[in-house]
Amino acid sequence: MMMKKNVKRLLIAVVLLLTLLMCAGYYLLGYALRPADLAARSRNLEESVECMTERYPLLKPWLDSLSTAQAIHEVWITGEAGENLRALYVEAAKPTDRTAIIVHGYTDNAIRMMMIGYLYSHDLGFNILLPDLHGHGCSEGDAIRMGWLDRLDVMQWMLYADELFGRPFGSTRMVVHGISMGAATTMMVSGDVNQEGNLMPFVKCFVEDCGYTSVWDEFRGELKGQFGLPAFPLLHTASLLCQLEYGWNFREASALKQVARCQLPMLFIHGESDTFVPTEMVYSLYKVKPGPKALWIAPQSAHAMSYHDHPEEYTARVKAFVEQYIP
Repeated sequence: MMMKKNVKRLLIAVVLLLTLLMCAGYYLLGYALRPADLAARSRNLEESVECMTERYPLLKPWLDSLSTAQAIHEVWITGEAGENLRALYVEAAKPTDRTAIIVHGYTDNAIRMMMIGYLYSHDLGFNILLPDLHGHGCSEGDAIRMGWLDRLDVMQWMLYADELFGRPFGSTRMVVHGISMGAATTMMVSGDVNQEGNLMPFVKCFVEDCGYTSVWDEFRGELKGQFGLPAFPLLHTASLLCQLEYGWNFREASALKQVARCQLPMLFIHGESDTFVPTEMVYSLYKVKPGPKALWIAPQSAHAMSYHDHPEEYTARVKAFVEQYIP
């Protein structure tokens, strides 16, 4: 009788522990992929414009001139889940087949990447296309996808841009440039481009700025840094729940594995003082990347602040690298 009671108590304890773990896993999943400030930050376009023009004063006259000329256009595609996805594009002042796809970061939107749009459009004379990723800006979507499934949407945008800007036969010369989660997305894209079924000969190079090695690594660091918790068992649980809920998991979402497959040139940029995506991640990424590559560590810059802190050097380094492959 006593043994039966002990077994019953043990089973109750196990059930309670598993229930607690599941609840904590769902909390972590929601905290990471449905953050409370996503709608207020990413979908507030007016505030995004105000923020960017205040942080980068050079943007205001440029954006004003584009608005006056009605040069900023809005386009839409349908994602694989049937959701409507939006992008902004600006044609170069002088007709060209040189095009930049510019990918934003976590809880950002296309507007919040306009400083990189300025670099390519104003300074380098490229056509630019800036997507709102799934669940961000004006694009539909119920949760952040940390770049992994976003890479499929970005490849759709690349094909769209090739048709939009290609002259005369729908063939552009293209660079993909991302920051933070957008950089991870860019690296995830890079592993699929020109693989079987995804032949895109118009893509010439990539620029990634402060991207993480993998979603697992990034969340593990944040779990320890923000909550003082180890990866096991909470991160394993949240990753499993993500697989069940959204069809992908934290381990498979690896920029490191994708970069190792990329044969096209890539420029790696990272802030020396980045703690959100630790600077040491870029060395691992750079090491596994085959083929042409370059690395710049921006002195004393925090996460996603390299252009803000060093606009002239940032522009010069991007220009020198990209124009090797898209002259």
